[in-house]
Amino acid sequence: MIKKQFRQKEREVKKVLSKWKPFFSYGIVLNYLPNKLKHNRFAIVIWAKSVKNNVQRVFFRRKFYDFSILYIHKEKNKWNSNKDKQFYDFVFVIKKQNKLNKKDLKNVETFKKDLNFLFKKVL
Repeated sequence: MIKKQFRQKEREVKKVLSKWKPFFSYGIVLNYLPNKLKHNRFAIVIWAKSVKNNVQRVFFRRKFYDFSILYIHKEKNKWNSNKDKQFYDFVFVIKKQNKLNKKDLKNVETFKKDLNFLFKKVL
């Protein structure tokens, strides 16, 4: 799981979604907003229509946070070397028509590819 300082609370997610600047992939929309902290923060919104039950929603949320940890550690050296870098609050929203199923390996790989595409586009 990701550290608490890198996660957002519900009110912060709502703020980002209300003043959003989007990036799109096939199944995920990335919204971001600059913050005044010295690190990026992440959140994911998975609609109930995208998954069958709460177990699968938690599975994909954990996959997302594990994937985010990789980017935090990978980019940490770049962020530390550049003190004037702007940091952001990122909210990833799974599109409602995108059906997620943890038993379908192709579905999990597509989820990871979409996240990878959006991270490379923004970071």
